[in-house]
Amino acid sequence: MRTRFLLCAAAALLPAGAGAAERLTVTVTHDLDAARPSETIEIPWKDVNAALPGALIQHIVVKDAAGHVLPYQVTNVAPQAKDPKGIGVAYGELLFQHDFAPGEKTATFIVEKNAALSPPFAPRAFARYVPERLDDFAWENDVIGHRTYGPALAAPAPPGSGKEVLETSGLDIWFKRVDYPIVDRWYNKGHDHYHHDEGEGMDMYNVGRSRGAGGTGVWDGARLATSRNYATWKVLANGPVRAVFELAYDAWDAAGTKVTEVKRFTVDAGHQLDRIDSTFTFSGPAALTVAVGLNKTPADKKQAARVALVRDDADHALLQWVEQATNGAFGTAVVLPAASGYAEDALNDLVLARVESGKPLRYWVGAAWDRAGRITSKAAWQAYVAAEARRIAHPVHVALDAGPN
Repeated sequence: MRTRFLLCAAAALLPAGAGAAERLTVTVTHDLDAARPSETIEIPWKDVNAALPGALIQHIVVKDAAGHVLPYQVTNVAPQAKDPKGIGVAYGELLFQHDFAPGEKTATFIVEKNAALSPPFAPRAFARYVPERLDDFAWENDVIGHRTYGPALAAPAPPGSGKEVLETSGLDIWFKRVDYPIVDRWYNKGHDHYHHDEGEGMDMYNVGRSRGAGGTGVWDGARLATSRNYATWKVLANGPVRAVFELAYDAWDAAGTKVTEVKRFTVDAGHQLDRIDSTFTFSGPAALTVAVGLNKTPADKKQAARVALVRDDADHALLQWVEQATNGAFGTAVVLPAASGYAEDALNDLVLARVESGKPLRYWVGAAWDRAGRITSKAAWQAYVAAEARRIAHPVHVALDAGPN
């Protein structure tokens, strides 16, 4: 979720040692009446360091208004500077979460130095490259999992090897019934096992050569031009609150225009939808139309699935609710605030947006399974996606007060 910042007058940046405060008070506000569970609060580390000079990630504590210690994360995404003196100036952001109740529009938190070591918190967001399964890249939080496919899977099979071959930049879903990490466990179980629900969930989503759940392409009005499997990967942050990673795609031809793409994924704990920032680079046209897609046939063929599609103009969203014969029901969704329309091809339903070269397109992609127990009907899935769209349109505001105790 986006966060807007205000720095109170008392929090003006001070030279080191010039009356530095002992604590940083964080006040978070928003203007929605609805609940905002698992709202991620983001504070630039430079502001934390200005209020608490010398603070280190293993020697701070974050508390809510009742004094409860909260799990937190400090990233090194876009660090501010080198830290040759080891005084804690080189981090990116301080992250923690709060569950806003309905009608709760203000919450206050305290960040303090901690003489004792603050041990790591259990991870609720995680991403990794999976070389043991043909260059898969997999990610998850505590409610949903995903993967996509790398160059080894697209490579031709040597004669007699029986190697699987699939060329696609579509995104897969792993449906979870548990809140702990499953990516490593499922890969260790072996390919056949995670296609069956043995109590933790299952991989039952069909990608093939489609966009899967949220893959992209360039739309020329009649045809979708898509990249091959991702070419390179980079993990930028890895829990416990948020995972951030990038996937880069080699150039492909879009009706005579060569296009490359870099996707940055932001995966927050507690959310069914992940944020994706796709940056397309090309020369020639001033802009291109990009499509974000959902596979028209997302369930296993043996499931005789009924797929209900919803185009939600009010919330700039494209949704599916998929009812299956024996594997329950699930929803998929794309929320694209810059949406300019819809389209479809033989494989995908699409939501469209115009992009300029080098300028990121931001959208949200995700899913939910009724057997996880959180979202169990089409109506509930539509309500969830609509609520998330409103949260996206109404970011929280963060004010910092580094005044004395």
